[in-house]
Amino acid sequence: MGAGHPLTLKWLGIDTYQEAVIYLHRDCEVCRSEGFEAQARVRVEAAGGQIVATLNVVDSDILAPCEAGLSVVAWRQLRVADGDTVRVSAEPPLDSLVALRGKIYGRRLDAAAMRAIVDDIAAGRYANIYLAAFVAACAGGRLDVDETVALTRAMVDAGQRLDWGRAPIADKHCVGGLPGNRTTPIVVAIATAAGLTMPKTSSRAITSPAGTADTMETMAPVELDLPAIRRVVEREGGCVVWGGAVGLSPADDMLIRVERPLGLDSEGQLVASVLSKKVAAGATHALIDIPVGPTAKVRSPQAAALLMTLLEHVAATLGLSTRIVLSDGAQPVGRGVGPALEARDVLAVLRREAGAPADLAERALMLSGALLEFCGAAAEGTGIATARGLLDSGRAWRKFLAIADAQGGFREPPRAAHVRVVDAPCAGRVGAIDNRLVSRIAKLAGAPRDAAAGLELFVKVGDRVDAGAPLYALHAESPGELDYAFDYVAAHPETVVVLPA
Repeated sequence: MGAGHPLTLKWLGIDTYQEAVIYLHRDCEVCRSEGFEAQARVRVEAAGGQIVATLNVVDSDILAPCEAGLSVVAWRQLRVADGDTVRVSAEPPLDSLVALRGKIYGRRLDAAAMRAIVDDIAAGRYANIYLAAFVAACAGGRLDVDETVALTRAMVDAGQRLDWGRAPIADKHCVGGLPGNRTTPIVVAIATAAGLTMPKTSSRAITSPAGTADTMETMAPVELDLPAIRRVVEREGGCVVWGGAVGLSPADDMLIRVERPLGLDSEGQLVASVLSKKVAAGATHALIDIPVGPTAKVRSPQAAALLMTLLEHVAATLGLSTRIVLSDGAQPVGRGVGPALEARDVLAVLRREAGAPADLAERALMLSGALLEFCGAAAEGTGIATARGLLDSGRAWRKFLAIADAQGGFREPPRAAHVRVVDAPCAGRVGAIDNRLVSRIAKLAGAPRDAAAGLELFVKVGDRVDAGAPLYALHAESPGELDYAFDYVAAHPETVVVLPA
């Protein structure tokens, strides 16, 4: 190890989510000699490597002056054990913060400034407060087209990049905002059954109750390294894995950790996030689904047109072929909202069960058909029929099982310990289902942290219901979470609106 003050590590078991934090006693030699104060950024070196961490100062006897504690994520990053020695030293000031401050005051970021910021983010040099400042400074349409291109390119260059040595390499993405819209595992199964190569790297939830990686993880392992991903794809033609485990766009993974609690997913950063992951994964053809609806992420045809134009322009600049699909985002898709509940819907469609949600099946077939035609695996106008044949014959289900087995083994999704049903207040017709409220309730019930938690819908817009008929059910792992979510339900009857007969 290099220079710095040696300290003995003590396990504290403090979870700070994904922020690396080091804990030092106020009388520690490091704090006294360096003049460190709480929230200072310091370099921490161990035999297994080095990280940049945020300093928290301790006044109690939980730590001796000669000891140091680390947050759980920092402990894992350094691969240390209780009693190991670490060295702590000052971290030099970040020049890229000058550019960030300029952006906060309305100045544009040129390509060099954007690259400097992204490189520092990817290297873990930005504390959460800096990450939050960058996200906020770029939100609300504050990134122009050139800045979005620069951000996307910098994100790609900051991480690893896959090259499959052939084309087409297919990918598919939904911009989100539509609960239960878990078509990706079905599309991957159909596309690879048709002979396409589709190495799908997916995100965990940002502002939603479940991401594709969260849902897939209830059925098979998703935290594969790059050699494992290559083995799966060479063996089965595709995969569905968590992109954050392989560092394909590490700066994006850092930004996601603050976008989630802030509830922000701005247009420019959305485009950069989506496209950087596609390019880094080696995709040549990406199908992008934009659901449009009054309570979806994209709420109007005008907003959808602007997003589509930006996606197509940035993708073309980076050499990625795209096909955009504008879809109905008026209400949730399928029945389940939450990782395991959505996985059960996916399995019902792939297994061709009699009660499988028809809207999820038809949406997945529409997207699969478009992808097959886009990548030349089906003639124009025949994609949906080809996809339906692969689903109905069982070939897609067998391919999904093979992919899950190659990733580490298939398993059935878990079920929640506690369920409570919400009934219709009167007889009538379902007039509206609010996507945002459905997502909010599912998260309050524990999703995606608790894989089995979430919300299960029993109705669709237009359905007729009797008084007291079940509208939806809350699923939770503890009675307290169930009660907490139900209190929110009671205060928001507009979640599912029943128009009296």
